[in-house]
Amino acid sequence: MNLKQRIIRQIETTGPISVAEYMAMCLFDRDAGYYTTREPFGKDGDFVTAPEVSQMFGELVGVWCVNAWQALGAPDRFILCEMGPGRGTLMKDLIRATSKLAPGFIAAAKIHMVEISERLTEIQQTTLDVHRHAIEWNKQFSDIGSGPLVFVANELFDAIPTRQYVKINNGFVERMLAFDTEKNLVFVGGSGPIDQTLLPPASDIAPQGSIFEISPARSALMQEIAGRIHENRGAALLFDYGHLQQGFGDTLQALSRHTSVDVLHIPGSADLTTHVDFYSLAQAARAEGCKTSATTQGEFLVAMGLLDRAGALGQDKSGAIQDQIHADVERLAGPDQMGTLFKALCVTDPATHIFPFEAK
Repeated sequence: MNLKQRIIRQIETTGPISVAEYMAMCLFDRDAGYYTTREPFGKDGDFVTAPEVSQMFGELVGVWCVNAWQALGAPDRFILCEMGPGRGTLMKDLIRATSKLAPGFIAAAKIHMVEISERLTEIQQTTLDVHRHAIEWNKQFSDIGSGPLVFVANELFDAIPTRQYVKINNGFVERMLAFDTEKNLVFVGGSGPIDQTLLPPASDIAPQGSIFEISPARSALMQEIAGRIHENRGAALLFDYGHLQQGFGDTLQALSRHTSVDVLHIPGSADLTTHVDFYSLAQAARAEGCKTSATTQGEFLVAMGLLDRAGALGQDKSGAIQDQIHADVERLAGPDQMGTLFKALCVTDPATHIFPFEAK
């Protein structure tokens, strides 16, 4: 029985399932989930993340991490944690850069990688083989040790399941999945309403069929991270694609071989994500007593020295290599590529301020 058949069997047994339940099954099913059975990253996978575009991304994140450590008073022991580390590329580049920039940073760091996929853990351990003795892998964020925290994550929150609500008959009800007479999965309106206080302004004049997305699971994880930062001091740097203000729209999407595909076509065969609501993440962090500030990925990278680093990498190199470096810069920071769609959210304890984010 394939995953689609199992989903239909569950619907037959318990009734329509939510979009969040569908995402969880497609992405994390033990036997057929996307992240548990596939190699999603890189040119030969389904999508390319910023660390896979160029070493410059991980290097500049490393520079920021050193700044964060120094802003915390350069403690002689602290936790350096990456959650959802992909193939381990970001951490590999981060360690290489910071080892040269600030050897004391790496000497003081207890490195934790939080990864739920055993398959991806094996890939990360291969990528980071030289550093494996200094790294601990954990299944959950709560498993890491105590102490000051420097936390990084790239494209972590977009894959955390999201609930969708659709406006029908002047009210918002949860969007669900059922199946038609030919056993094809279809979207339907459910009976569960949403708490009206959770809706953005002007929800009363939003047109019929408008969709509002909310992810309690994302907010809960953000609160857990922020609570830890507020208690023990620290800073988090989070990259993802999404929006800084709440609004309406269906952002559920599936990607396979770098191409958009039907989100209901073959469950488990494609990456399923929704855009990240950075406004809600910031609210969740502030509820735990932390400060937050956000900017675009492009603005962050340029402020951290992307152009200077690109120039150094291209010095005395062939024209072809220089052209590739230029293309990588455009991919990472260009407004019509990753630079504007992707955001960078900084979360710190009240006493800590880290360039290039505004103190708030």
